[in-house]
Amino acid sequence: MASMRDIKRRRTSIQSTQQITKAMKLVSTVKLQKARAHAESSKAYFDCMYTTIRSMLSKAGEINHPYLKPNASEKIGIIVVTSNRGLAGGYNSNVVKLITSGGFNPENVRIYAVGSKGAESLAHKGYGEVVADYSEIIENPTYADARAIGTQVLNDFTSGDIGEIYLAYTFFKNTVSHIPKLMKLLPLSAEDVRMSTEDAAGETEKQDALTLMEFEPNEEEAINLLIPKYMTSILYGAFVEAVASENGARMQAMDSATDNAEEMIDDLGLKYNRARQGAITQELTEIIAGAEALA
Repeated sequence: MASMRDIKRRRTSIQSTQQITKAMKLVSTVKLQKARAHAESSKAYFDCMYTTIRSMLSKAGEINHPYLKPNASEKIGIIVVTSNRGLAGGYNSNVVKLITSGGFNPENVRIYAVGSKGAESLAHKGYGEVVADYSEIIENPTYADARAIGTQVLNDFTSGDIGEIYLAYTFFKNTVSHIPKLMKLLPLSAEDVRMSTEDAAGETEKQDALTLMEFEPNEEEAINLLIPKYMTSILYGAFVEAVASENGARMQAMDSATDNAEEMIDDLGLKYNRARQGAITQELTEIIAGAEALA
């Protein structure tokens, strides 16, 4: 059995750690409230943008445009949205698992890192080609940041450096539920879009989806304008969702750590009392034995 001094020292150490986890929980709670409000206020716009673009493409018919056709490159660009700090439970590891279990060849994957933890974890697993690091923007993402990243990724796609674009991030459902998602952004196949639209639509919408859409002035100019906005909207929406998810995950992790510390403190308190009682009993036994020896 550990001595009373060791138990007391360990209990003091855990109490200090508990104070840190309590403080981190409070900080994460405040940040979560702000991030959640931001995510909820912007969610309607970005959902509408996503639905509108998908609906337009499903009705556009066959369009010969570089954004909608695969190129010859076997490289796959993945925009990985994680955090710059740990202590957030499985928040970062869940995003990494999406990629490692997605059937991608590590040699063909090119990482656009938004958050250092994801890039570090993927590097340990052999996905080491980070072509761009935007880790600093996840602390306070803006629409301009999303536009800059979207522009670079689109340029890499149209130049043939990458053949497909994916986005890995965490969707904020509510305070306790955060869902990792892997989305294919480009190339946008009209057939795939039509199928996904019809799967989610009712009978009336399915019939409407068969009606072709006409573009003015022409299809190419419309796609050149719409796809960059689509990319920027999706990226910015993912960033604000990820920030809310990160703070929610960290709040839960720190809450669990605080509760675990409390249980450990109670257990150590019980062990300390037992050790103290044992020491007192031993001292009394020694006194009695000494008194009997002198009698």
